[in-house]
Amino acid sequence: MGRLEGQVALVTGGGDGIGRAVVERYVREGAKVVVLERDKELAKAIEDAYPEPVAAVVGDVRDPATHVTATRCALDMFGRLDVYVGNVGVYDYGAKLDDLELAQLPGNFHELFTTNVLGYLLGVRAASSALRHRRGSIILTSSSSGTYAGGGGALYVASKHAVVGLVRQLAYEFAPDVRVNGIAPGATRTGLTGVTGLGGDRHLREETGMLDSIAKTIPLGFVSEPEHHTGLYVALACAADTGFVTGAVFPSDGGLEVRGRRAARSTGEATP
Repeated sequence: MGRLEGQVALVTGGGDGIGRAVVERYVREGAKVVVLERDKELAKAIEDAYPEPVAAVVGDVRDPATHVTATRCALDMFGRLDVYVGNVGVYDYGAKLDDLELAQLPGNFHELFTTNVLGYLLGVRAASSALRHRRGSIILTSSSSGTYAGGGGALYVASKHAVVGLVRQLAYEFAPDVRVNGIAPGATRTGLTGVTGLGGDRHLREETGMLDSIAKTIPLGFVSEPEHHTGLYVALACAADTGFVTGAVFPSDGGLEVRGRRAARSTGEATP
């Protein structure tokens, strides 16, 4: 018997990276999973790998109807929905505000925020009745950039701070029926892509130079793999383990809080 035996989860972005790792861990823990994935090939791959416990829905998290379809899939195929995992995101590859063209900034903002924030709002709203009925759990993927500056540019960092606020507000609104929590992974080898014009054709796992540089700033000394985070997603989905936990965002970042002060650019001395 797994810790999630008999439960049904909906995972957005479940075809790759952290999302796929969560799906695979949930299946091992006994859950049935609906995967919402934009890439048709990734959706087919995860469904083929787990033909009985996984059903895939192809769609974009910025489309409200897609979330309705995914929720309906869970109810029609598996009869219930216990856990919603919002996991889709895009990156800005550290683009500083001064580097963004003024005329392009509204478009960059809209693409990133509608994916990273609105996508969560739409998914939770579509699934809310089913989750309330089961007194379930909502888990939103934030980032270490939801707490610390420097892990992305102004757009990405602002969006992940917004996710932290969203976790807290939804925990307030959904209590006592549904627990709402977040997980904040640090640097992870995933297929994370960028906003159009800001690394849209890049995949984070292929940026070896960047990741090696980041590893030097992490107290544990390495960049994580998606599997490193999945235990938290299991714990937050399991009422027996975290039934009295809501409104919290759990770091999974290699210890960034204890890494010390950032070196000053001009002198190399510690910032006071």
